[in-house]
Amino acid sequence: MSTALRRSLPLALGAAAGAALLLPAAAPAAFADPSEIVTVDPTGHIAPDGTVTLSGTYRCLGSTGPVFVSSSLAQKPPSVQHGIGGTRAVCDGAEHPWRNSGRPMPGALEPGPARVEATVMELRSQGGLPLPRFHAVRQQDVTLTAD
Repeated sequence: MSTALRRSLPLALGAAAGAALLLPAAAPAAFADPSEIVTVDPTGHIAPDGTVTLSGTYRCLGSTGPVFVSSSLAQKPPSVQHGIGGTRAVCDGAEHPWRNSGRPMPGALEPGPARVEATVMELRSQGGLPLPRFHAVRQQDVTLTAD
């Protein structure tokens, strides 16, 4: 190891350790309040053209940035996640319905069992950058039915 590398290594390790100490303080909290929830209806729908519709309810409290309910769905090995739209959310403490639709690649999904993940996420500005703040997340098994 060169002399220059031996001298700079402690500085680099110190800087990395210092940055690691700062990251948890800058990272958004996982959940702000246990009363913030997102639910997923046990049945999703798949139209003849392949459009999938998922729905449920959400409740979140206070926000300073835009908030969305996003959803994704996986079915059949290799269990590829397919994004199924997003809905703008209102964080006023009341329970609201959400409904997302999306059309994955043709033939990627079919009627039957599936796994949904729904997330209520806010884009909160920290240091001029939009960082995610998760209000609620839920994973749930559902049944896709043909329309």
